[in-house]
Amino acid sequence: MSDVLTIHEFSDDLAVHFRDINAEWINAMFRLEETDRDVLENPRAKIIDAGGVILFVEASGLGIVGACALQKTGATSYELTKMGVRESARGMKAGEFLLSAIIDRASSLGAEPLYLLTNAKCAAAIHLYEKLGFQHDAEIMARYGARYERCDVAMRYHAQALR
Repeated sequence: MSDVLTIHEFSDDLAVHFRDINAEWINAMFRLEETDRDVLENPRAKIIDAGGVILFVEASGLGIVGACALQKTGATSYELTKMGVRESARGMKAGEFLLSAIIDRASSLGAEPLYLLTNAKCAAAIHLYEKLGFQHDAEIMARYGARYERCDVAMRYHAQALR
């Protein structure tokens, strides 16, 4: 099996993958909250048309295996949200490839801050976020953390953390 990875932009025909990939991991670890359902069922309206981005990663031979969004939450602020990779692609570095692509896109959009909200149960994801420059941030938690009941970790991207 080839492990060639490719990034794809959002299109309406890929919306089902955005919903299914994210519902899979959220349901496995937590429960879908109303805010999850709203975004997953309406990605064009809630993310794309509101100034955000959704990217997908395709693994050769497996199809679309991951998705991640940048949701615009202010004039220049973006939440990195709804990042998931299918079990079938774990170990292929698809998540790191996708996260790197979404960080690059956020940089090109002038995202400040670029942040994410998660839960300590997502230890592997948190490790990946830290590896690529996200740091735990109490201000982000205070400002945005109440958006999800399950949120107990808030992180902000710091490009200089990689130097």
